[in-house]
Amino acid sequence: MEQALAGLDFMVSIDPYLNETTRHAHLILPPVSPLERSHYDIAFHALAVRNTAKYSPALFEPGPGSRQDWQILLALQHRLLTLRKGRPSVRATLKYQALSRLGPERVLDLGLRLGPYGARFHPAKHGLSLATLRQSPHGIDLGPLQPCLPRRLQTKDRRIHLAPELLVADVRRLQAAFPQDTVPEQHSGELLLIGRRHLRDNNSWMHNVPGLLKGKPRCTLMMHPEDAAQRALADGMEATVISRVGTVTVPILVTDEVMPGVVSLPHGYGHGRQGTRLAVATAHAGASHNDLTDAQAVDALCGNAAFSGTPVRVRRAAAPESATPAG
Repeated sequence: MEQALAGLDFMVSIDPYLNETTRHAHLILPPVSPLERSHYDIAFHALAVRNTAKYSPALFEPGPGSRQDWQILLALQHRLLTLRKGRPSVRATLKYQALSRLGPERVLDLGLRLGPYGARFHPAKHGLSLATLRQSPHGIDLGPLQPCLPRRLQTKDRRIHLAPELLVADVRRLQAAFPQDTVPEQHSGELLLIGRRHLRDNNSWMHNVPGLLKGKPRCTLMMHPEDAAQRALADGMEATVISRVGTVTVPILVTDEVMPGVVSLPHGYGHGRQGTRLAVATAHAGASHNDLTDAQAVDALCGNAAFSGTPVRVRRAAAPESATPAG
């Protein structure tokens, strides 16, 4: 990915950070901070255990000349259309002006009003709208989750197909890859590398927030006691992790929370690369899982990259060479 981004003719990033990805950009357009824009959660409602709605207004007014993500994207789309066609049509111009005026708040209000709990557009009707959420800063409890099956199923027979033909046909290949155990043969010396995420640093941008990095370092290689003993590794020792494509050095965390034959390295670390400006993250650089991921390892059925289950070898890291005394 680094090579691909570095080879682009032109790259624009919308990001507040100069990080491992945006350092390749020719132009970085920083949006307002999360505290300078409103928020209504949509994505995580898919994981909710209760039906709720909550709107949070911006805590601070954005600075002069600053823009939100949606404003930047909308302006880029309009300008690119102008570059391609010379002059946008009247329809395209009106659409751009309408979307600029509409904004996410009005879109949210429409969605709330027209949804199953909405107030519609009847003044006397009680129901959800942006105004009702503004009056309830702690959110509104709409009760328990409601069943939506089989209505939501898109299959013709409105049933969940547990054994699609494509998956069943691929089982033989899966059995060949894992004939008996789900881990490599111990005598091979290889271990399977998997990832993990921690609550306070589950995304890389969180590594640049001092308050979230308090406590013990979390960028460690979790290893089962049996595997650690076989390699003469102890808790806290530096270990070298080697895959077909890369090598990293990381402290060992001996724990029975992983099974024998498996090691775990957290997602999102490996900071401090040339061209970044992440002072806090660089001070807690850690090791990058991506440096060990094999680009040739893909799922044969869907073509997805295999980010988990990377074969690696682990050994004690070489001791750093002592500095030669001056004089």
